[in-house]
Amino acid sequence: MQITITTNDSSNPSGLVAHAEIHFSDGPLSGLKLIGFSVWQRRSGGYNVTFPARSYQVNGERRSFALLRPIADASAQETIRAAILTAYYEHSAGDAGPQEPPAGPTYTAEMYE
Repeated sequence: MQITITTNDSSNPSGLVAHAEIHFSDGPLSGLKLIGFSVWQRRSGGYNVTFPARSYQVNGERRSFALLRPIADASAQETIRAAILTAYYEHSAGDAGPQEPPAGPTYTAEMYE
């Protein structure tokens, strides 16, 4: 798989720095991409990755339903979150952007191509 980063050149919404897609090259998902990941800058510093979700309303209250969810181990999302942050740092390094290393395990772009 390959992670593709598209930087957010506008200032809307505030804090959104990039969108990410996962392109699949092997297996039954070959030729498909999963969209909806976003990289956000935290007010306290650092970055966060949000996952694809669908919003809905219950009794007038807006909620969201995550489309990519762990089967049993909630920490399973950390691998893809770290991979997206690593891809974002690699992408932004050419623009002299954020140089902060991602938290957690580090993954190289070659691992996903």
